[in-house]
Amino acid sequence: MNSKQEHLCQMMEQYAADDVMVAFSGGVDSALLLKLACEAAKKTGKRVHAVTVHTMLHPAGELEAAEEEAKAMGAIHHVIQMDELRDAGISENPPDRCYRCKRHLFLEIRKLAQENGISVVIEGTNEDDLHVYRPGIRAVRELQIKSPLAEAEMTKEDVRALAGKYGLKVSSKPSMPCLATRFPYGARLSYEKLKQVDQGEIFLRNLGYRNVRIRVYGDLIRIEIDSDEMRRFVDQKEEIISYLKELGYLYITVDLEGFRSGSMDLQIDQQKEGRK
Repeated sequence: MNSKQEHLCQMMEQYAADDVMVAFSGGVDSALLLKLACEAAKKTGKRVHAVTVHTMLHPAGELEAAEEEAKAMGAIHHVIQMDELRDAGISENPPDRCYRCKRHLFLEIRKLAQENGISVVIEGTNEDDLHVYRPGIRAVRELQIKSPLAEAEMTKEDVRALAGKYGLKVSSKPSMPCLATRFPYGARLSYEKLKQVDQGEIFLRNLGYRNVRIRVYGDLIRIEIDSDEMRRFVDQKEEIISYLKELGYLYITVDLEGFRSGSMDLQIDQQKEGRK
């Protein structure tokens, strides 16, 4: 075990000296933290609580998978129902959407933790997240939520490698960020639009495309897939176009740069550059 992994495991053992709560989305970052917490708790005899937020802002099917995984690890699983469009002030998709959403989410999680006599809440920010546009990290710090992966300087690659060692099914699972990331900042969000884009991405993943994003600009969409899959995409274009137009999109485009996480944040980066 390298020094970063050793540091991470030591932290998780310290947290598991008491009952602990893990914000658990079902992705690889939070799954690794939950696994380490549960392993440490076996030694201390304490309980690990996993809490998953049920929201229309996340892709369909994620809740069921998270519940199954949490129970398999031995955690007590909680589900919080949330309506961010109504309660977190993000219906106009503001540039600080992630901050507003994370603050609202973690206030609810912290309240649940207090009700269960838990003082420590853990979440899955990793080292890579600290170097891109992630306004939600500010909310995490304000509310004193712990981020062991970032503290141990664990990158996404490190996380996937360690998750693989523990045999976690999600070790190679693609990232599944909030569906609001598919829309430009300032675009009005609705659950109908979010469901529409989710259905489109599910269709493409069912065709075998691993990393998929449908970026929405009104009636026009910009599809991001891995560059090495573009030839196959063109061969399947008739089937793809037919389905996406049935969903209501009029103009179907493919981004020649291919899949890249956070591409909707480029306008934020450009604004920052302009202020320098």
